[in-house]
Amino acid sequence: MKKIIVTLFICLLCFPLWAAHQPEFSTAGFFRMDHSGREVFSMNPAWRLYKGAAPGADAKDFNDKDWTVVSLPNGIEYLPTEASGCINYQGEAWYRKHFTPDAALKGKKLFLHFEAIMGKSKVFVNGKQLTEHFGGYLPVVVDVTDVLDWNGDNVIAVWADNSDDPSYPPGKAQDVLDYTYFGGIYRDCWLIAHNNIFITDPNYADEVAGGGLFVAYDNVSDASADVLLKIQVRNETKKSFTGIVEYELQQPDGKQVAFLNTKIRVKPGKSVSSSDKLLVKDPLLWSPSSPTLYNLLVRIRDEQGNVIDGYRRRIGIRSIEFKGKEGFWLNGKPYDKPLIGANRHQDFAVVGNAVANSIHWRDAKKLKDVGMEVIRNAHCPQDPAFMDACDELGLFVIVNTPGWQFWNDAPEFAQRVYSDIRHLVRRDRNHPSVWLWEPILNETWYPADFAKNTNDIVHAEYPYPSCYCGSDSEARGHEVFPVLFAHPQNADPEWALKHADDTKTYFTREWGDNVDDWNSHNSPSRVARNWGEQAMLIQAQHYASPSYPYTSYDALFQTSRQHVGGCLWHSFDHQRGYHPDPFYGGIMDVFRQPKFSYYMFMAQRPPVKSDGIAETGPMVFIANEMTPFSGKDVVVYSNCDEVRLTFNKDGKTATYKKDKNRKGMPSPVITFPGMYDFMVDKALSRDRKQDDVYLLAEGLIDGKVVATHKVTPARRPEKLLLWVDNEGTNLEANGSDFVTVVAAVADKQGNIKRLNNYFIKFNVEGEGRLLGGSDVMANPAPVKWGTAPVLVQSTLKPGKIKVTASVLFEGSQMPLSAELEFDSQATAFPLIYNPSEAALIPASSVGSGQAATVKLSAEREVERLKKELNALKLKEVERQQTEFGENR
Repeated sequence: MKKIIVTLFICLLCFPLWAAHQPEFSTAGFFRMDHSGREVFSMNPAWRLYKGAAPGADAKDFNDKDWTVVSLPNGIEYLPTEASGCINYQGEAWYRKHFTPDAALKGKKLFLHFEAIMGKSKVFVNGKQLTEHFGGYLPVVVDVTDVLDWNGDNVIAVWADNSDDPSYPPGKAQDVLDYTYFGGIYRDCWLIAHNNIFITDPNYADEVAGGGLFVAYDNVSDASADVLLKIQVRNETKKSFTGIVEYELQQPDGKQVAFLNTKIRVKPGKSVSSSDKLLVKDPLLWSPSSPTLYNLLVRIRDEQGNVIDGYRRRIGIRSIEFKGKEGFWLNGKPYDKPLIGANRHQDFAVVGNAVANSIHWRDAKKLKDVGMEVIRNAHCPQDPAFMDACDELGLFVIVNTPGWQFWNDAPEFAQRVYSDIRHLVRRDRNHPSVWLWEPILNETWYPADFAKNTNDIVHAEYPYPSCYCGSDSEARGHEVFPVLFAHPQNADPEWALKHADDTKTYFTREWGDNVDDWNSHNSPSRVARNWGEQAMLIQAQHYASPSYPYTSYDALFQTSRQHVGGCLWHSFDHQRGYHPDPFYGGIMDVFRQPKFSYYMFMAQRPPVKSDGIAETGPMVFIANEMTPFSGKDVVVYSNCDEVRLTFNKDGKTATYKKDKNRKGMPSPVITFPGMYDFMVDKALSRDRKQDDVYLLAEGLIDGKVVATHKVTPARRPEKLLLWVDNEGTNLEANGSDFVTVVAAVADKQGNIKRLNNYFIKFNVEGEGRLLGGSDVMANPAPVKWGTAPVLVQSTLKPGKIKVTASVLFEGSQMPLSAELEFDSQATAFPLIYNPSEAALIPASSVGSGQAATVKLSAEREVERLKKELNALKLKEVERQQTEFGENR
């Protein structure tokens, strides 16, 4: 029997799959460079995991054979999409990894670099404790050179504990916390191998404004710019080293624009730092609209010219200034519009914080596409992959110290906050996306001297231009900061800034939320996507320009230059500790599926750049699904000068023209009163004129149609659709990467049926696996507002992946199943793991699951043929209903 395969053709414009882009991600703060003497290995695959206390698990010969095998990033557990209210695991967890190092690495200097381990942690190698760390958001780096066994099995053991502990930040108990810690080794782990003369790791070197490579800028203009360079080289041989540090700066096209070398001499067992400067003429300056990244190639050469160590760093030449009443200046010029952005927590559906690098990039891409220009990392340093993505895509970032509404008077707490500040600056200082450092503890009544100390630490760690810190305007010690967080004077009078200081620049760190009280948390901003049209319309209007005084998109566009913008609270729905409900205020849900407010934000983007080159393109979106419950007034979002809306083939047409003299947000919400009527749809449908029923919006610029959006009512559910929400990126076969696959219930023409209550069951064959099962309602998954997403993770082998989706309860008249095939690509980094351990991770769906899928496909073909044969019988039923006057 021929199988039913629903292809992607209808979805390719929105969810490109084949023309893939593979973003680059740094490793331990750098990018690999060929022939440098430095190698990078992923340690992510095949770790043994135990949830709970495990006395003796640090020992090399501990028996862990009964433990679960997982790959990193790992968050200890999978969770339901409604995972708030402290339902996540809190307590101890152990990880153990077995591996045999390649003999070719013997004699090299070897470091393990954990990007983050949640909570407090200890790292052991072959039974020896190498470090203890407090805090879950910054790197944990250990030197393993002298503890490896080159003749047998090696064991890395990591103890992690995410339970409440007030001695380190954030410090606040999770049941009174507005976000969720989650747990585990939830970011990447790398093995860095290089020679014994090497560029140090700034987080390991632990020197003020030192260690590793430091890149800053001065005298930046369109004509020229100074690139300031500082590097630390260490010699762990028994002889003095004399050589050179070589810098080569390349444009994105590979053209060399600057070159410099300088001599260094390093004594045995010592480190030396060297400072230099490159002059770049006619620089390609980094900005949100043109995020140009240069490649800085750094090499350490010996006296014979041999490369001893080196790597590549992506840099963006730019200058940042906050000039009080004159506002924000970029690259020596005043920024010509308010900076509108959003806050971002790092969690994702099902996996919590254990998010693959590609997901961080896709998050940044979605936010950039919707018109965001600045992201506030609430309330912690986020994954290096997200910072890399912001560099590449052109998103400013406010970098935060971990903390929220908590202060501990014990001296060790402040010292650990100060340590976090130092290490977050050292980690992120070379990112051109860094716009502002927020070193204070969010919404916290800390001592005034603490505020000054945090500001001083940042400037000590970054003693160059374009370094600015921000603080709440109500916080103690705010006087020392040049940027203050406040609501604009034209917003909610209760929270508006009453008196501006001409020496300060103002920014709204969080806007958009509007709760009834801080216990119930009811708000017109908090709308789950599956609550449907009316709720999503209210959320979008609230964010755009509500009828009551409030900080909104419109209010932020009516401020003076001194108030430079604001970040929406919040970009995505996310989980919380102290409240049973997730935060539903995102413009996308936990799977990053858009709500109507997403398109409202998108409508604020300029349709073209000033030079006439398309930036994000003209757009128009109808926020009406033409259901029996849809409103008669039709809301449209568009960035075009004019919008024409038509209802039905021979129906009415209305036109809206933008008032170019209007103050406020670039594109107001457009409402066409009384345009839709379900009874008109019903009358035409009864006359077999279903094709005549639609809403068509046309966006016009200079009198020409440049964008269209057509909505037709969804009729009888006939089939499922499947697509990959991957933002045009490949799935990497590293055992960690994953993509979102979305199933939708659709009618015969492919219109998504938003109103139904099906469950969708998924099956995967080939080199992929599903994340989460029925215990967390990940599979089968409930249909919400017409769709049901699932997460598909790669195996360690590149190859074909087939996903099958079908309704949970099948019948002869139920929608047809769908199949989707795509490939995973070879990994970008060599992987280190024990093959016998990795074999215990399910590599693909086999056995009964696969057989069931084949049988299902054949059965669905039979059902499709039966449907065709039954069509005449159904028409007879419908004819008789009409003849007996039903539903008239």
